[in-house]
Amino acid sequence: MSLREAASHCDLDLKTSFNWRHRFLKIPTTMQPSVLEGIIEADETFYPYSEKGSRSLTREPRKRGMKAKKRGRSDDDWVKIVTVKDRAHHTYDNTFEHVTSDALTKELESRVQKDSVLCTDGFKAYIAFSKKNDLVHKRLNISAGIRVIENVFHIQHVNAYHSQLKSWLAKFHGVATKYLTHYLGWFRFMENKENCNENSLFKVQQQLVPT
Repeated sequence: MSLREAASHCDLDLKTSFNWRHRFLKIPTTMQPSVLEGIIEADETFYPYSEKGSRSLTREPRKRGMKAKKRGRSDDDWVKIVTVKDRAHHTYDNTFEHVTSDALTKELESRVQKDSVLCTDGFKAYIAFSKKNDLVHKRLNISAGIRVIENVFHIQHVNAYHSQLKSWLAKFHGVATKYLTHYLGWFRFMENKENCNENSLFKVQQQLVPT
């Protein structure tokens, strides 16, 4: 639900609804997989930069429905989200200021197991990252129509994940960039069906209770 819908549903003030949401989301935000192995898919997607809710904007606001000027990895109008997913359904995702091999190594070196197979498009950062971390790299030439190699190496799971993520984010009518990782954690947590039961949710609730 949007914050206003949630506030109405729970008979709460809008500010309380906001505070509770982001207090609760601090836990799934930190719940990233410790290991990614086997066949691993990686790709980046883009989400519009937003200062929604801020009282001191650093840029001229766009009217509702307006599109960003450009789409690209270096364009300040877009936030870069990198998603890495293995075939055991372990999913890592996070926002990146710049998607470079050094940035990828800093975030993923301890998570990605050596000798795993990394499937990506032709973005150079993934090539360098694979070499640095002893990964077998299957590089797909999407522009040439090569989307699958040897009938098994592809990035279709990550692409589907991005599509579902953006459809889900749309219901919130725009997410402020400063809170985007909270929503990534929320979606990542709920996408794992093992988390959608009373025991898992109770464990998360316990982490929110001060000791």
